[in-house]
Amino acid sequence: MSAARRKKSVPKVGFVSLGCPKALVDSERILTQLRAEGYEVSGSYDGSDLVVVNTCGFIDDAVRESLDAIGEALAENGKVIVTGCLGAKAGSSPGSTLVEEVHPSVLAVTGPHATEEVMAHVHRALPRPHDPFTDLVPEAGIKLTPRHYAYLKISEGCNHRCSFCIIPSMRGDLDSRPIGDVVREARALFASGVRELLVVSQDTSAYGVDVRYRTGFVEGRPVRTRVHELARELGMAAREHDAWVRMHYVYPYPHVDQLVELMAEGLVLPYLDVPFQHAHPRILKLMKRPASGERNIERIQAWRAIVPDITVRSTFIAGFPGETEAEFESLLEFLREARLDRVGCFAYSPVDGATANDLPGALPEAVREARRERFMQVQAEISAERLQRFVGRTMRVLVDGIEESEDGACAVGRTQMDAPEIDGVVRFGGSGPLPIGGFVQVRITGADEHDLEGEMVNAA
Repeated sequence: MSAARRKKSVPKVGFVSLGCPKALVDSERILTQLRAEGYEVSGSYDGSDLVVVNTCGFIDDAVRESLDAIGEALAENGKVIVTGCLGAKAGSSPGSTLVEEVHPSVLAVTGPHATEEVMAHVHRALPRPHDPFTDLVPEAGIKLTPRHYAYLKISEGCNHRCSFCIIPSMRGDLDSRPIGDVVREARALFASGVRELLVVSQDTSAYGVDVRYRTGFVEGRPVRTRVHELARELGMAAREHDAWVRMHYVYPYPHVDQLVELMAEGLVLPYLDVPFQHAHPRILKLMKRPASGERNIERIQAWRAIVPDITVRSTFIAGFPGETEAEFESLLEFLREARLDRVGCFAYSPVDGATANDLPGALPEAVREARRERFMQVQAEISAERLQRFVGRTMRVLVDGIEESEDGACAVGRTQMDAPEIDGVVRFGGSGPLPIGGFVQVRITGADEHDLEGEMVNAA
């Protein structure tokens, strides 16, 4: 048989990936398995034998985007398997799903974190090739991110029952991965050229709680399944490859101080992504959040005492049901006192299935949006002021690429303060080789509310 004929006979699966970094990791695992079993994978519908759509179902806009993507895949291809968070949303009748009610012609529907189930549906619709082609799959698996950074999911699900969130109903309770598996995957990623590893989960601080911090094995060494030990192992692996480790979704439990100490040692980036959500005690109680605004201020002060240049990032919700003007002003006062570095804010949006929907005092959409805008205006002033302290410094920057604009082209990268796609960037010029996916030294010459600008000094 000719090579051309063999290639033509290879079954082809189109793939659409939506949602958060945790969903992205699910997509990567499915793509890795598809490739390992010999399927050809495509990002388009053209010539695909079927299409897999990994969906998001967290907020209404994401639900609409996912349903539209499924509809487009059905119109363009006709054979569609749906997975992800939206797949876990129940329909109006017992035993049905929302996806099946809106798009009854889909081949199958699964929830999130369901690689084996998705593959079983693919096998039924499109038998796997006889040759698995495992030699074509890199050890680190198939990644949808640029080559120089990758997300590492350390656990699935969450034990919290926040009133505005339906993640546990879709992804289940906390399920920590074995520490040996996590470190092995991290080392494979570093060996493949990853220079920044972004650790993600629903509650990173709780890693290992579900297994009572049992002892696992990393390269034959006994290591407890706990976030501090995991961060140290990841940091040591990163140091061997001159790479970064960045921690996301870290609840402000007391043992987070140990993570900050690792940051002081240089093993982990001095960056904490902490989902505070609000600051007023009554609203936090309505949200069923495991912290109070007063203790959060104390935690931030303690972290800065250990690492003065630590970057604290957080997200908040404005206009939660029952939030009074005084309680919102309390949130703004918290923001002014905490002086966080990177902040996002959402106007409260009812999510189907969330218990917060039943709370009294729902606010009009216009009020919710106005409060979000006021919040972000206060944070913009804080951010602009805090970024000014870096002007005149020389900072290490991970180069992401080249950006074209009306003023010409410039290099774009990120400092230790900036996670990809959610934080700021550094735009810089300069002469000499530009290592895309590598580090350079940049002297900072200016700053605005979100981003820095500068001139490259040399490769780092």
